[in-house]
Amino acid sequence: MADYVITTDSNSDVLPEFIKENDLTIIPQYYSFGDTVYGDELNMPPHEFYETMRKGELPKSQANNPAVIREKFEKILKEGKNILHIAFSSALSGSCNNVVMTANELLEDYPDRKIMVFDSLNASLGEGVSVYRAVELWKEEKSMEEVYDILMEERDHVNVSFTVNDLYHLQRGGRVSKTTAVVGSLVNIKPILAVTSTGELKSDGTVRGRKKSLKTLVARLEESLDLDSYGKDRLVAVLHGDCIDDAKAVADMVKELGFTNVIINDVSPSIGTHAGPGVVGLINYGKKRK
Repeated sequence: MADYVITTDSNSDVLPEFIKENDLTIIPQYYSFGDTVYGDELNMPPHEFYETMRKGELPKSQANNPAVIREKFEKILKEGKNILHIAFSSALSGSCNNVVMTANELLEDYPDRKIMVFDSLNASLGEGVSVYRAVELWKEEKSMEEVYDILMEERDHVNVSFTVNDLYHLQRGGRVSKTTAVVGSLVNIKPILAVTSTGELKSDGTVRGRKKSLKTLVARLEESLDLDSYGKDRLVAVLHGDCIDDAKAVADMVKELGFTNVIINDVSPSIGTHAGPGVVGLINYGKKRK
């Protein structure tokens, strides 16, 4: 196998069994309730995290820790291996910059080693599908540089649409106005959001009602398809914030379209902090995101 290791952060929401199977190194992203910080040795199961939010406690998210990044990276470098790190969008967090900064410092101590940082310009499984792709290419014995170049070529083609069940958490994070949140909640308005090519969040319309919002996610997937370049064997990912039945319903609709590789996973707490319980997202390869 190639002489490099693939690493990512916990915001990528890669399935635990995939992490274990491929011995991936994960850099923790942190979140807190009050004075208690979670994300490393101390973690909340997703259901408990979202139930705590439903009861009115409001978490905060934090960036990764440069000291932890250094510890995990240095262990790999001492083994004589290089590192390809797949990072959370630099437009949404300082975490990617923390990795770049730490990598540059380490390369001064290990001048014979290489560290490449791929900014996914994406979040949750939008970032995670690039991890799956990188591992696939690594198993094909592509070099680290080849994998990085392929991820860069495909980055703008990773489309993410999502909806939330409650506008309050988006309002709290400054994504929508307070007036929009109050009025939208009263009339059962559900926003559709997307991640842009610059890694930021944008509004992609609104619909009325939860069922309509889930169907709209699948409609957005259909609109984004580019089957000449990305066939229906490509990975499609469904993410959710403690609403597995809705996620399964979306996955079933995607499978009915003929997609053969569909995964479902929880939205990690550090991202769920901003989206809240009930978020559902859909990720697929297709036309370039705008």
